[in-house]
Amino acid sequence: MRIENTNRSGTVANRGGVARSGGSASFVIDTGGEAPRAQAPQSAGVAGGIEALLALQAADDPLYAKRKAVRRGNALLDTLESIQSDLLIGRVSEGRLHQLMVLIGSARERQLAGLDPILDDIELRARVELAKFGRYPGM
Repeated sequence: MRIENTNRSGTVANRGGVARSGGSASFVIDTGGEAPRAQAPQSAGVAGGIEALLALQAADDPLYAKRKAVRRGNALLDTLESIQSDLLIGRVSEGRLHQLMVLIGSARERQLAGLDPILDDIELRARVELAKFGRYPGM
């Protein structure tokens, strides 16, 4: 389809009306020549197969590692806070001490430059609290 005779109206009347040009547009359907033939659809091959999926799963997401480290630090702090509340009552729960031992014993990745020193300090505080109760977690 071809559009011929397009005159643009670029002026606007001062009184809010629209100035129109005298030109008009006419539409003509171009029937010349043969239409291009459609090609047979080709199948999309497997986009990398199972190897690509495994590679995606194996790729480390730095944001995920950071969230995981923050979650671990928050869990340690929450457990230490609950032990503090137990100390104010006068009796520390064995379950809370065991929970703290499990959190300290779980391995963590040491790749986050900003979070590693903070998590080390939190873990040290947790180890000190466990040592006060005669529990010495392995290093």
